[in-house]
Amino acid sequence: MPETPELSVVVHGPNVQDHLTGLLDSLAAHPLTGTEVVVAAVGDWAGETAARHTPAFQVLSLPDGTGDAAARAAGAARAKGRWLHFVHAKDGLPAGAPRTLAEHTADLPDTVDVLLFDHVRSTWRATGLPSADGPLLARAGSADLALDDHASLLKLTPLLGNRVVRTDFWRSHERYLSADDEPFTARAALLLADRVACLPHPAHEDRRLRPESLPPATPEQRYALVDGWETLLGLARDRPAVHAVLYDLMVRDCLRTFARAGMPEEVAREFFRRASLAALRRRPEGHRHPAGLEGVRRSLLEEGAYAKYRALQAANRTRRTVRKAVRTQGRRVGVKLRDHRYRRALSRPVDPGLAVFSAYWDRGVACNPAAIAAKLAELAPWIRPVWVVTADNAALLPPGTDHVVPGTRRYWEVLASAAYLVNNVNFPGAVVKRPDAVHVQTHHGTPLKRMGLDQMPYPAAARGLDFGALLERVDKWDYSVSANSHSTRMWQRAYPSHYVSLDHGYPRNDVYYTAGADAVRAARARLGIDPDRRAVLYAPTHRDYEAGWTPRLDLAALADHLGEETILLVRGHYFYEGAVSPLTGLRRTGRILDVSAYDPVEDLCLAADALVTDYSSIMFDYANLDRPIVVHADDWETYRTTRGVYFDLMAEAPGPVARDQQELTEILTTDAWRDERATKARAAFRRRFCEYDDGRAAERVVRRVFLGEDEQSLPPVLPIEERTPAPSPEEATSS
Repeated sequence: MPETPELSVVVHGPNVQDHLTGLLDSLAAHPLTGTEVVVAAVGDWAGETAARHTPAFQVLSLPDGTGDAAARAAGAARAKGRWLHFVHAKDGLPAGAPRTLAEHTADLPDTVDVLLFDHVRSTWRATGLPSADGPLLARAGSADLALDDHASLLKLTPLLGNRVVRTDFWRSHERYLSADDEPFTARAALLLADRVACLPHPAHEDRRLRPESLPPATPEQRYALVDGWETLLGLARDRPAVHAVLYDLMVRDCLRTFARAGMPEEVAREFFRRASLAALRRRPEGHRHPAGLEGVRRSLLEEGAYAKYRALQAANRTRRTVRKAVRTQGRRVGVKLRDHRYRRALSRPVDPGLAVFSAYWDRGVACNPAAIAAKLAELAPWIRPVWVVTADNAALLPPGTDHVVPGTRRYWEVLASAAYLVNNVNFPGAVVKRPDAVHVQTHHGTPLKRMGLDQMPYPAAARGLDFGALLERVDKWDYSVSANSHSTRMWQRAYPSHYVSLDHGYPRNDVYYTAGADAVRAARARLGIDPDRRAVLYAPTHRDYEAGWTPRLDLAALADHLGEETILLVRGHYFYEGAVSPLTGLRRTGRILDVSAYDPVEDLCLAADALVTDYSSIMFDYANLDRPIVVHADDWETYRTTRGVYFDLMAEAPGPVARDQQELTEILTTDAWRDERATKARAAFRRRFCEYDDGRAAERVVRRVFLGEDEQSLPPVLPIEERTPAPSPEEATSS
């Protein structure tokens, strides 16, 4: 790279929903001729992501909470290039974009301060969508231009990513270019430039995050929008053509902002007042309103006629509602009675003493919801738990469990009136999120495989999944429970919405720290395991590319090799309940025990001396016991390709990896399953994935959600070195 690069790509911001990872990987994958990359990484996650690309990129680590303007300024201060391209960490760059920009800027005359170019758009639904800017850029031409002769360029999407600026120009105008508001900064750079040039070629990817995943705008941010427009119009006061275009853009932006839902009434009224004053103050002489409804809106804004404008909005909403009602009449007929009862229940006050629990699509009392419900009974016995359970599973409930069956009258009544709704999957889409009800999503595993929106590129895993409906359910979450920072980050990208992450640990894993030797011995006794026998739990996961459970091991042969002193506890995935088990015929051998229907699974883990699994999330839970784990990964490449994964398990496994049955047999018949190498691998795995589990997760969740205690008053998570897992079966027997 030359001493003075032509272009400095300044990547800045936090690693929002893990998009920074893809951006930096794409930059590293292509030659960066004449280009340097400076990463102003905000927060630990961004810093860790960027650090993987040193020394190829310059990395500047900034504290969490650093604003966009400060991050840009820090990156620009380190940059050595003649031109600056600011790319937010959430965005992307098409392949070869930096090289294209570096080559193009090298040919620009010194009079040009800003180069404008096209971009593509991406959302959670689709990527690479064309922008509306191409025709504007093409009409303007590519030579150096004066903005006063091409004021329509102000209508380009106001991004810093779709323009590069000369470094000297940027530094001389930082007073105007130091706002966190990107649209303001992008327009200010264009207004202040002496000359601009255009490139009708996409060289930026603008990734639009779901609004529901972003914090709501504060009143001050709303009002700052109007102030920003007035500042821009002040810069253009002596430039009639530019001023006229800016004025139209300001009024349109203010009206669109005002029309968005969610703005409190007092904020909306004050915003309207300020926008009205700005529209009057800055209106160009002789300026005419457009025809039609848009003209009416602008007239009402300039009049400051807040009540009339609201009445116009209400009339428009009524017309839209009537049209929608006519279109959906047929769909509503079938659920009219249920809807009537449910709505009537919704009209009653929320019951602060009622909590609804469900687990695994209403299968019964299990997993994180069960652990939370148990701790709730201890710490807040005045709150009544009601479980949602299918009719088939109701008979299996513990005696005295209050429950409702889906679809019944009481089912809809308790869902409508409960103050708390706790689930490890999702409640049905028809469930209404009441403002004073709290929804807690506990999840049911640490993600190795891709989840949520991350399944979109994997059709085998996403069959029949309605991602729009999924996000509507996600938007009802108030809290998302997490066992480790890996999960927290992956949930943010897989389920982008505005919930609070409870980094408290998985309540279902508390037992691995609270159980003593008696509990371990009792779990083994219930399974009929003799004290002098080794128990190996084999728990394979479901594969999306298979129609049923395909045995991946010859269990009889494996049992023969392991000998009389070992018993195999074999647990099939719950997706295969009711299917013909491949274990049929092996159950009476004495060395193989089918525990697929045994609950709770935590008992199986307590009873087992070791775990053999493939890609099941049980490995993350079992690691809390600090007992040996062996990974059997005979189809890793196929699984990774068809399902997608978040990390390379082969490189970060919790113990030895077997790629076939012969290797697995060798590991289990030697000391490889528990030797020093296996112990080190497990320790690294535990540090990463057992981060928040210490035996008090359920207590932290109950105190935070149900008792309203703040984060600082909760029991702190113990360092992993200070935690004492339940004793191993060998230790329990000896004691």
